[in-house]
Amino acid sequence: IMATPVYAQQKAFDLAAPDDLVATGFLKHLLPRFSLKTGIRITVVGEQGDATFGAEGTPVFRQGETIWHFKAASGPHTDAFLDWLQSDVGINTIEGFKSEGGSLFSGDVSVREETQVAELTGDLALGEKQSLAKCGRCHVVNDTNRMNAIGSTPSFALMRNFPDWQSRFETFFLLKPHGAFTQVANVTDPFPDHLPSPIAPIEVTMNQIEAITAYVGSIAPADLGAPIQSRNQ
Repeated sequence: IMATPVYAQQKAFDLAAPDDLVATGFLKHLLPRFSLKTGIRITVVGEQGDATFGAEGTPVFRQGETIWHFKAASGPHTDAFLDWLQSDVGINTIEGFKSEGGSLFSGDVSVREETQVAELTGDLALGEKQSLAKCGRCHVVNDTNRMNAIGSTPSFALMRNFPDWQSRFETFFLLKPHGAFTQVANVTDPFPDHLPSPIAPIEVTMNQIEAITAYVGSIAPADLGAPIQSRNQ
């Protein structure tokens, strides 16, 4: 009696993917490159696959604002595919896809947080007046005091380029060197007797700070020009 030959387990699995993802042509770019690298064949099916691209599982690539996830029961072939998707080679393959329809993909699956900016409700006219009176001896507030400020301190227009400009102005009295010479009514403690203000102190209220911040928000950020480029680029 002849023994029945034992065939090696086929290196393959079925992958369920939504029609809108399939329609981009992305999978025709992605899957053959993985198969060529590993010898594992992946067949795309509409549903009920061994693995799935969808909204659940491990995030593996981004399409615009949509993050696609890979979900599968643990197994040598699906695990190998997930590892490849998260590798440098896999990410480069994902980002190497080009589509005439503009459906570009990225390996960046980090969650993008929207920065919440508080509404500025202060009095702009009061803010300009207080900015010139309280800040103008050091900072260029606008053209009115351009020749009277200290050149080594940043102008208001320049500081408008800072990502955290609003919080800087709202809490400027906590930042060096302002705390040494600034008094905020009903907020800061009086200067200690042994540490008086080194210059004429600035006395300000929270209402005035709110107005100053609102005024700064109305200033166009300074044009810092294009980044410097090396001649070798």
